[in-house]
Amino acid sequence: MKRVWVKVDPWDKQLAIAALESGADAVVVAEGDSAKVKELGTLATVASDGDIKPGQDVIWMEIGGKADEEKAATSHLDKTVVLRTSDWTVIPLENLIARRSGLMAEVAGAEQARLVTQVLEKGVDGVVLDTRSPAEARKTVALVHSLSPKLELAAAQVKTVRPLGMGDRSCVDTCTTMGPGEGMLVGNSGQAFLLVHSESLETPYVAPRPFRVNAGAVHAYVLLPEGRTKYLSELKAGDEVLLVRHDGSTAVGYVGRNKIERRPLLLVEAEAEGELASLILQNAETIRLTSSSGEAVSVATLKPGDQVLAYMESGGRHFGTAVQETIEEK
Repeated sequence: MKRVWVKVDPWDKQLAIAALESGADAVVVAEGDSAKVKELGTLATVASDGDIKPGQDVIWMEIGGKADEEKAATSHLDKTVVLRTSDWTVIPLENLIARRSGLMAEVAGAEQARLVTQVLEKGVDGVVLDTRSPAEARKTVALVHSLSPKLELAAAQVKTVRPLGMGDRSCVDTCTTMGPGEGMLVGNSGQAFLLVHSESLETPYVAPRPFRVNAGAVHAYVLLPEGRTKYLSELKAGDEVLLVRHDGSTAVGYVGRNKIERRPLLLVEAEAEGELASLILQNAETIRLTSSSGEAVSVATLKPGDQVLAYMESGGRHFGTAVQETIEEK
């Protein structure tokens, strides 16, 4: 998820409260003001006495011409670089984004933030908002945080649906209400995931729990923000998870609870792009995968030939991070 830092220098309590309540990732404050922020709530501060330190963790750079652009592209590669300029429509931001990561841009409001976060369909990693308006701060944070990356999901044809015995499955309760066509990407391997639908539908058996994804057996991988993974068994309260819609749009959610219980299981295997995606799920009518149209497909009625959504990757993983190496998982 792209970051938003709000500049609260000089100190403005109402602006700091707006940053905190809207979910900003940090506030930029003058030395000595970090304590004022901590009195309001838990929020990272960017200051010489803060959590993120200018000069040590982050560098501001003025961009006025080609020489400045070259310096920004080739220096401080181990730090976050905040770019500042008088006119974002003139500076060739595409060149910098193509050459390095770790870039943020100082902006005056939501419309500038929209521009710099969408350049080359990638944009900078975040923005530093310089405004005195609490309303503009709320608007900008909401806009930037809504710009999560979109995934290319593929239609996968079901090949196998086979009941297994008993095993431990993970039921992930999040702090977010999900809707139809939305859930999490989970798989037996770190390169192939199936979209497991949230429990957002009314059924004769149980009331809807739209915050929940009955995700699969504890050994399975779940896709997280920034392309990382974890085993389902590792998820705990406060962890980030990636919420995915059937159109590939994504959002970041937070785990409230991970319920691991012993239940009957079944194996689902489906083929997409010539590769096999598989997942072991609880064997129950309320457990669903997702079709290309966003329809929830119960595993109780799933059969060979049906189509469900998958997400396929190449390469392997090392401690949950994608790496370009050959790994075979069966």
